[in-house]
Amino acid sequence: MSDHKTRTKLVHGGTRRSQYGEVSEAIFLTQGFVYDTAEAAEARFLKAGEDEFIYARYGNPTVRMFEERIAGLEGAEDAFATASGMAAVSGALMSMLKAGDHVVSGRALFGSCLYVLEEVLTRFGVEVTFVDGTDLAAWKGAIRPDTTAVFLESISNPVLEVIDIAAVARLAHAVGAKVLVDNVFATPVFSRVMEQGADVVIYSATKHMDGQGRVLGGVILGDHEFIRKTVEPYLKHTGGAMSPFTAWILLKGLETMDLRCRAQAGSAQILAEALSGHKLLKRVIYPGLPSHPQHVVAQSQMEGGGTVLAIDIEGGQDAAFRFLNALKIFTISNNLGDAKSIVTHPATTTHQRLSDDQKVLLGISPGVVRISVGLEDSGDLVADIMAALEAV
Repeated sequence: MSDHKTRTKLVHGGTRRSQYGEVSEAIFLTQGFVYDTAEAAEARFLKAGEDEFIYARYGNPTVRMFEERIAGLEGAEDAFATASGMAAVSGALMSMLKAGDHVVSGRALFGSCLYVLEEVLTRFGVEVTFVDGTDLAAWKGAIRPDTTAVFLESISNPVLEVIDIAAVARLAHAVGAKVLVDNVFATPVFSRVMEQGADVVIYSATKHMDGQGRVLGGVILGDHEFIRKTVEPYLKHTGGAMSPFTAWILLKGLETMDLRCRAQAGSAQILAEALSGHKLLKRVIYPGLPSHPQHVVAQSQMEGGGTVLAIDIEGGQDAAFRFLNALKIFTISNNLGDAKSIVTHPATTTHQRLSDDQKVLLGISPGVVRISVGLEDSGDLVADIMAALEAV
């Protein structure tokens, strides 16, 4: 499907049909697979063919369809699907690192990503250095000749810092380090991070790929050698595999992802522009606004501003809570990329475990609210936000 456009790939990529010729992809809801003979079982365990499977923890036809479809969209050689986005993050890092390795990471991260880097990896002897992801001089100063990997969120959660991936990749590759990018906020619809120098791309499929709040899932994308020789052995033995039913849900989600993301990003742009300059807001943070500190970088490496924005409300947490509680359409939750518009107060939820000093450093003030824009009418969303701000 390499010659086809995005929407075509998202509908047809990776499709494999059974002897029944089904239109919709089949769910192979099975744990194991049958062999005609003992010799056939032995041969498959020695080396499974392209359409041969051993156990659902190792691979499954429905899961493989999902992996091939998203790999074709991303322009990656291969992919491994996981049980959740965090299984993908931890699996990608843990599978390739060992005691004594050095990792440089952007400091603005989702709380669970920060936990894996700050608590888990260091527990096993991996040295981790955190930097201001938007400061190229900081990356240059932190990356050493013995650095094994760099990790970053292309757009950080929750204050939407945009990192110059190509520039960071050049610095990392100069010392032979791999570049791992969590690209959830930018989405594969708007961003091609492998073209910008990423070696490994990680997604929480829970977000835009499902897009309707149904299942957990994740995926790691990279070259064939990394996925099959590094990631697969680790994940198939530690049990982070995706369920076939989840893979089927995600295949259905991928069919409409391009349409959904573009509609959501269009509404996010309208909402960001409508809120800019509001008297009750200290900041409106959205990569699609010229006021965003990395707006130029965002324009150079993304087709759109994404589906998420953040606002910083005057009056801190009390004002933020009054705002959240006054909303009628927006749902208070901690997911994003959903068909339903969702609001989150990061300081007391997703980033609650951070110290006050860390929150200040990352710009997560008590008044910050993260807004994931859904598929509702943009005019209704603007009216709901404005009415809630009046309640503040």
